[in-house]
Amino acid sequence: MKVALGQINPTVGDFSGNAAKIVDYSRRAQSHGAGLILFPELAVCGYPPRDLVERSSFVARNRETVDRIAAETRGIAVICGLVTPADSAAGKSVMNSAALLLDGKVAFLQSKMLLPTYDVFDEMRNFAPAKSQELFDFCGNRMALTICEDAWNDKQFWNKRLYTFDPVEALMRAGGNFVLNISASPFWIGKRELRRDMLATIARNYKVPVAMVNQVGGNDSLVFDGSSLVLNAEGKLVAQGRSFEEDLIYFDSKTLTGEVREQVAGEEASVYAALVLGTRDYMHKCGFQKAIVGLSGGIDSALTAAIATAAVGPENVRGIGMPGPFSSEGSIEDARALAQNLGIRFELLPINHVFEAYRQTLQEVFAGRKQDVTEENLQSRARGTLLMALSNKLCAIVLSTGNKSELGVGYCTLYGDMVGGLAVISDVPKTLVYRLSHYVNSRRPVIPPATLEKPPSAELRPNQKDTDTLPPYEVIDAVLEDYVEDSHPPERIAADHGFDVALVRRVIGMVDRAEYKRQQAAPGIKISPKAFGYGRRLPIAAKCEV
Repeated sequence: MKVALGQINPTVGDFSGNAAKIVDYSRRAQSHGAGLILFPELAVCGYPPRDLVERSSFVARNRETVDRIAAETRGIAVICGLVTPADSAAGKSVMNSAALLLDGKVAFLQSKMLLPTYDVFDEMRNFAPAKSQELFDFCGNRMALTICEDAWNDKQFWNKRLYTFDPVEALMRAGGNFVLNISASPFWIGKRELRRDMLATIARNYKVPVAMVNQVGGNDSLVFDGSSLVLNAEGKLVAQGRSFEEDLIYFDSKTLTGEVREQVAGEEASVYAALVLGTRDYMHKCGFQKAIVGLSGGIDSALTAAIATAAVGPENVRGIGMPGPFSSEGSIEDARALAQNLGIRFELLPINHVFEAYRQTLQEVFAGRKQDVTEENLQSRARGTLLMALSNKLCAIVLSTGNKSELGVGYCTLYGDMVGGLAVISDVPKTLVYRLSHYVNSRRPVIPPATLEKPPSAELRPNQKDTDTLPPYEVIDAVLEDYVEDSHPPERIAADHGFDVALVRRVIGMVDRAEYKRQQAAPGIKISPKAFGYGRRLPIAAKCEV
């Protein structure tokens, strides 16, 4: 039988829009001769719905939508993710489920057993786990229908498993001979390769084909890359969907031949595609059509503006230059040249008078005290005020431009450069910012050479450089990766990289002290295994002795 994978981009809570996609893709697949089509995890309501599932109206609308989809997709079998009521004794009201829709009705239901509670996942908060799972017969096969995490516990692949039970193993022992997996598996660097290797291990171990359909698109901080795939019993790829865009692909369940689409290759290209998709979907799903970016002439704002332009088009992006008393003419011209190269509108709003007005207002209260970082932050906060005023007046979202390195060590100003609705590159370390910027210019040279070459500077005091306050970014980024992503102690980090342990402790101390800032930051787009945000939950009022 010809089987289709409907790799769609759902929106959480958009039942009518999600249903329209499912019905449209199903009809297209049917017209191409497919007898079965698979859609991602919770495709009906969107993933992750989080606490929305606690609303009875949300759950009811979800089921009504499934019934409507079933009625409108007669002639083709449809598997899609939905929320279903749970046994009240479970303590949770709903389960994360998959439905087989056939002949206008729900013919089979399967619910998720393994509910992840690590990193960005908190499904045990919202769902009850299934007590058991069953096979269903279809097109001559005994199908093992699994939902995302259910396939992520194979003892042949993981050295340390998170769960004592393996749903795939149980279904194979029950006689399953074909694994179907509907997923909402977020992107991070290296995730596509890990996912494919893990599923290939299942295929080879049980000598069965594996078909996985994955969600695509951005929802809040998460980006889902799609990259749906089908593997034969030897673990070899026989069908594959595109990365970072919707797709509809087909394979034959008997011959195990199918369509293999080209994917975005390379770390820089993949991260850039993820950031563009995440920015576009965050804006559009939140109702914003236009974006504002403060352009300093530096590398971070240049990359953010390039991503925004690729996401929503140059006509919808406005760059704002806000030179202060210590801004160089070169930086102003670099900002102007960037805007011209990108084709975006550019406004110049000097902050000198605003900054001086702040100082005059505070002069009496500050009498007898030396100038320090306070006056530097006033410049940043003056800029933040102007950006948010433009946001209000123009109904445009401000995209903040801070990178992961700065956010990590607190080299950022609350209510200043941290203002905005989305922190586009807040999970991108400074060293990767440079690599991504060179990648952008390899496609089309838009970032001025001087922006790429000059030492990073906030330009908040004469001849300022970031290294006046911070260790080199190469050191910061290496420490952040080991400390934030892997929770390694300072002694091990120092030994692994040949750093002085006092320097490592200094960086870690800066990270720990800046937690209060990060928890007030705009959401960012996750592209690493461990991003700052709700996937890293630490107390603010705490002593972290290192």
